[in-house]
Amino acid sequence: MEALTQANAPAKTARRSTVYVYMVSLVAATSGLLFGFDIAVINGALLFLKQQFGLTEAQTEIAASSLLAGCVAGASVAGWLSDRYGRRLMLILSAVLFGLSAIGAALPNRLDEFAAARFAGGLAIGVASLLAPLYIAEVAPARIRGRLVSLNQMAIVSGILLAYLVNWGLSTQGQDSWRWMFAAAVLPSAFFLVALFFVPESPRWLVKMNRRGEAMAVLRRVNSVSDADAELRRIEETIAEESGTLGQLLEPGMRRALVIAVVLAVLQQVTGINTVLFYGALIFKERVAGQTETAAIGANVVVGLINFLSTIIALWVIDKAGRKPLLIISAAILGSCEIALGLAFLQPAPPAVLILTIMGVCGASFAVGLGPGVWVVLSEIFPTRIRGRAMSIATVSLWVACVVLTFTFLTLARTITISGAFWVYAAMCAVTVVFVWRVTPETKGRTLEEIERLWKRG
Repeated sequence: MEALTQANAPAKTARRSTVYVYMVSLVAATSGLLFGFDIAVINGALLFLKQQFGLTEAQTEIAASSLLAGCVAGASVAGWLSDRYGRRLMLILSAVLFGLSAIGAALPNRLDEFAAARFAGGLAIGVASLLAPLYIAEVAPARIRGRLVSLNQMAIVSGILLAYLVNWGLSTQGQDSWRWMFAAAVLPSAFFLVALFFVPESPRWLVKMNRRGEAMAVLRRVNSVSDADAELRRIEETIAEESGTLGQLLEPGMRRALVIAVVLAVLQQVTGINTVLFYGALIFKERVAGQTETAAIGANVVVGLINFLSTIIALWVIDKAGRKPLLIISAAILGSCEIALGLAFLQPAPPAVLILTIMGVCGASFAVGLGPGVWVVLSEIFPTRIRGRAMSIATVSLWVACVVLTFTFLTLARTITISGAFWVYAAMCAVTVVFVWRVTPETKGRTLEEIERLWKRG
């Protein structure tokens, strides 16, 4: 009996370790939920905010894009701050900013106050968008790392869907509905903040700070003792290799990789999907016949649900189909849908079912390919020694493009009509197809060393 108990002990330990690392990863992924919620909540809130503050088109663009300006700033400093002060502490800071932003965005009576509160939320998103997947990858054992990192992507699309549902549920509460929509993020922010005090620091950061004993204690919580020893050695070897400098990014081979990463990050945004994410309810209310605020927001719930389900499909197929085919097919379908939207809006009052169907296919095509696919490619094409710096540059480029898109959509639609605006985005989809087909390498199934040799061959 004693022998049987001893034989079962490793299995029980493995189960406890797996449960523990899942709980830690879920806590970190809560930042993804808040990320998705804060990004998408403006969609429905903007209808009421625009009416109550009497916003012009330019002011509406400021209200929608102020969060994204904060994202640029947050993403710019997140890597450096987390290297200095630790992943966990910076995630705690992001939780505080999420909560303060939720309260601040619910209370103002002027646009500048609202924009400042949303900027703080953007800082939180910028930090979380870099650190949550990084933290999960550094804590998780190799055997389940991919699955756990994917939790963050699922959390983001879950947050987007949650925001649409909250907006829909609160849309009947009158002109102050928008205040409650933003305030709803206080509860998950509080949970995230409290839960972070019960998770460990990244073992990789602890090793980097010469806190080897603490790192080993964390690794033994998520691995067996023998696996923890091996993982610690691997971390030490990897850190020893990280001597990359900014100058190395400009070497011939790495320069090509950096250009591909930045162009892909920018193209992901300028293909126009965030016009649906940020302005979908406004488009339905002002451009589609017979739409109340509640009906317009309800239509976005359908789009959000399609986005959520399509992301599940993406996580299943991306390692089977490869990166390039998904990116090309995704951009081609998205561009076709934007051409169709442009044609539909040539009508004075296009049918709601038609617009909803096209927008749903837009969301599905992006979620299956361009959404997760670009992030996967960015994480794979750089060698370890420069990956952090290169990813920071690409991430900041992505957020800058997102700001530009969001800040110019209504102006562009007024200048060249909404049909013309969607056709511009369709042209960007065509550019994406050509760029991925002719320039971007396939990284599926290749080791990081093989990818690095690819750049050296030029």
